[in-house]
Amino acid sequence: METKTIKNNEQSTSKTIRISGSEAVVRSLMAEGVDVLYGYPGGAIMPVYDELYKFQNEIHHVLTRHEQGATHAAQGYARISGKVGVAMATSGPGATNLITGIADAQIDSTPMVCITGQVGSHLLGSDAFQETDIVGISTPVTKWNHQVTKASEIPEVIAKAFYIAKSGRPGPVLIDITKDAQFEEFDFKYEKCTGIRSYKPIPETDPNTLQAAADLINNAKKPLVVWGQGVILGEAEAEFKAVIEKAGLPSAWTILGASAIPSTHPLNVGMVGMHGNYAPNVLTNECDVLIAIGMRFDDRVTGNLASYAKQAKVIHFEIDPAEVDKNVKTDVAVLGNSKDTLAAILPLLKENSHTEWHQKFKDLYQIEFDKVIKDDLHPTKDGLTMGEVLKEINAQTKGEAAIVTDVGQHQMIACRYADFNVSKSNITSGGLGTMGFALPAAIGAKMGAPERDVVMIAGDGGYQMTIQELGTIFQTKVPVKIVVLNNNFLGMVRQWQQLFFDRRYASTEMENPDFVAIAKGYHINAKSVSKREDLANAVKEMMETEGPYFLEVMVEKEDNVFPMIPTGASVSDVRLE
Repeated sequence: METKTIKNNEQSTSKTIRISGSEAVVRSLMAEGVDVLYGYPGGAIMPVYDELYKFQNEIHHVLTRHEQGATHAAQGYARISGKVGVAMATSGPGATNLITGIADAQIDSTPMVCITGQVGSHLLGSDAFQETDIVGISTPVTKWNHQVTKASEIPEVIAKAFYIAKSGRPGPVLIDITKDAQFEEFDFKYEKCTGIRSYKPIPETDPNTLQAAADLINNAKKPLVVWGQGVILGEAEAEFKAVIEKAGLPSAWTILGASAIPSTHPLNVGMVGMHGNYAPNVLTNECDVLIAIGMRFDDRVTGNLASYAKQAKVIHFEIDPAEVDKNVKTDVAVLGNSKDTLAAILPLLKENSHTEWHQKFKDLYQIEFDKVIKDDLHPTKDGLTMGEVLKEINAQTKGEAAIVTDVGQHQMIACRYADFNVSKSNITSGGLGTMGFALPAAIGAKMGAPERDVVMIAGDGGYQMTIQELGTIFQTKVPVKIVVLNNNFLGMVRQWQQLFFDRRYASTEMENPDFVAIAKGYHINAKSVSKREDLANAVKEMMETEGPYFLEVMVEKEDNVFPMIPTGASVSDVRLE
């Protein structure tokens, strides 16, 4: 079927009509502008699916092959479109299979609404067939959840769910609806939620903090910006670019912040964190003012907190007050949406260039290039490297593709070497590190932005965790480009075993199936390459194929990802080999 699913279905139901709870679910989703959702039917959610059948022209339901795949697809859709992703499942195991994706969405601030069926309200607490307390189970990993036992609750609860999921710092919401509530009839009327008492999604910005932050930035000799996904979620790319260009601020990114400005921007000094670039990691402990924008000082970014940027004044631009001072003590906290706060501070900043400070980043980059990057991108050994595969994808896509990665060595290589010239181009599992994320997330990403090329990159381990979603691709014909970098290892774990466990490769070597044959079994064009001279043509063929395509690239078995900051080490203790 056609993959372009974005339509304007948003509608307002001002008049009252008498309908069932299950029809109310569908009409409420339509009122919120939902045009695609991902799910898997079952007994306790069957009444809603029956109504979806009647509204097939308004809402496109995508049958994934596993409920976890539904959540990741909804995440991919949300991350690239900026809209709320929707996933649906039945009770019991159907609902619990959503939990990994919900937890992933929670830690990565992805707006998602999950709807689960539940046993009849008279059976709650009786250990009925396929009954689980999904509200209790999901409470730690949702922004909000609610169980519906009366049909009349459905419109208000769904309206709240979408408002909470999208507003402020986004996140996942779960609605659990008993089966009797789905059958019950009531007088339906839908009103969108515009506010909830006691819930304040965007904190007020204190003007004094803006001036204090501007003073620190204006007087800094060695400023460094570290930005995260908050810039993208706040749609603040233009404001962010204006701020760093006016003040001449070298700027580094967390993996979820990648693509807010182009990779080639002269003020983009690379990625921070465990496998980030040498210069921004080392110079974090030399800067005099550290400006954190829309990031949460994750442990993979900071390394040992006892030695993290202790010499610097810290400014934190943040929408979620709970993140301020949680890990790193700040000198100035600027609360609010990054789009608003960056626009407000711009006129307070002085024009600057920091030429000598920028030269330090260039000098350290040259060290990293000579010791790491040159061999990754321009290898002289026989085997293919993951880096040169990314280099070829860059050449074929001109840095405009959305890159959806799984978790492992390939993820770090992709983040390091992919060219990101368009915002919302790096879609990956950050905080939870969920293997199996990429394939279903790529399906959702392509449906959320059908005009863009979407290239999925996975390792041979993570790919097999959700490989069944090839069936979803086969059924929907969504033209995702699938690249598996196959080293016959759980590569990241193997790297740690090599470096820290005396090469005891315990349960990390993989005996893999014929991936090409599997892809062809799903009627997907497929190829495998192992020689450097075949790589360019294979990537070209993949990108020029109209439909989905699977490309396996056999890469060096025991290549490592450097630079690397060992767990518990300081960000300035970067290993280059």
